[in-house]
Amino acid sequence: MKKVKITVLKTTLDKELAEEYAVKGLTACPMLKEGDIFYADYAKPDGFCDEAWKAIYQYVFALSHGADKELFYYGDWIRKPGVAICCCNDGLRPVIFKLEATDKNSEIDYVPVR
Repeated sequence: MKKVKITVLKTTLDKELAEEYAVKGLTACPMLKEGDIFYADYAKPDGFCDEAWKAIYQYVFALSHGADKELFYYGDWIRKPGVAICCCNDGLRPVIFKLEATDKNSEIDYVPVR
């Protein structure tokens, strides 16, 4: 299993939807910033948003387990193997991520309970 590099590409705010539905003063995501980098495999990295993790973990899992040699979705999505562009599920202020397979080996950083 390899580590996957997660880069925050963009934080957004859909002003039209926010104007209609959001609480007053809503801004782009306050948790993550453009350029933030995390490394993950099977577990959510420290400091990463729980909801964003739920939206992207299946791509992280696939890339960390060898999907880096092929294109996702029969090659009709991302043109570069080992890369996925995903976003969190916040409809008013989605955060867009670049996921990249790496050559960094994963290591168990906890003691399994048996």
